[in-house]
Amino acid sequence: MTYLSRRAFVGGAGAAAGALTIASDPASAAPPPVPFSAGTNRPAFPVPYGAVDCHIHILEPERFPYPNPTSTPPPRASVDDYRLLRRRLRTTRAVVVTPSNYATDNRCTLDAIARLGRRDARGVAVIGADTTDAELVTLHAGGIRGIRFNLTRSGGAGAELIRPLAERIAPFGWHVQVHMTADGIIENLPVLTDLPTDLVIDHLGRIPGDAGTSHPAFGAIRNLIDAGRTWVKLSGVYLESTDGPPAYADRSTIAKAFVRAAPERMVWGTDWPHTTASRGEVPMPNDADLVNLFADWAGDRRTIRQILVDNPETLYDFEPLTAVP
Repeated sequence: MTYLSRRAFVGGAGAAAGALTIASDPASAAPPPVPFSAGTNRPAFPVPYGAVDCHIHILEPERFPYPNPTSTPPPRASVDDYRLLRRRLRTTRAVVVTPSNYATDNRCTLDAIARLGRRDARGVAVIGADTTDAELVTLHAGGIRGIRFNLTRSGGAGAELIRPLAERIAPFGWHVQVHMTADGIIENLPVLTDLPTDLVIDHLGRIPGDAGTSHPAFGAIRNLIDAGRTWVKLSGVYLESTDGPPAYADRSTIAKAFVRAAPERMVWGTDWPHTTASRGEVPMPNDADLVNLFADWAGDRRTIRQILVDNPETLYDFEPLTAVP
């Protein structure tokens, strides 16, 4: 694959087309309630066929017990629960991310991919230094296309393993996904630069809303994007927001700045089942409102499709869907 710098891409791109109008949809019957999602409304615009929710977790501890259960484990959030959300949001595909509660046990993620269907699901795993080459082959066959480092909570691999594990997964064409605080991104910038894989920054880089684009992490992420192999997940807008719902105005400003700078390097995700909300750290989000908020960040139908459909097909190795069934 040939990697273009962000400036080269934007310089050769045409103008965005198709202004978007967000409006209510009174003719659409309200869907049933979805576990771990406030409200019952649907998105207020036509979500394009093929849209990918690029960040969900599946937790089924009765089938796949947590290896190191805590005193307050996250509640069960099943594939069937997520199917309800997918129908409500009218998304088509999903990326299942192994949560920290499972450490390096990716069985639940692989099972979820299989149940959602390989056409419509991919995964991001958590691995360790002791993960074997044979296990990597099995993960790839099961739909895994990246590995995640969550440095905000215990249970996963540490920053010292980012580069050595990136070198091991590079032959598979996978990416490295990092969930760090904004300060953590600055601290680990030497490690994140010039990886042999693509890099995905979780949850808008966890840049605090009250710091906004003036935080050093925003400029650092922009520089990584300009180098041509970094992506940002437009997810977790409720994390680090002091303004709060429904608009999360402080963090929305950061999201809009990223979209304006490099729409070709953005993907979007719900972060369902919103485990931080289950723990009472933030109010439970309304996922349809989060979709509408994303549409406001994107601003037009072309950019919406680029971020929801085209970019994830590239990053996660989805086959393009050419016709609505």
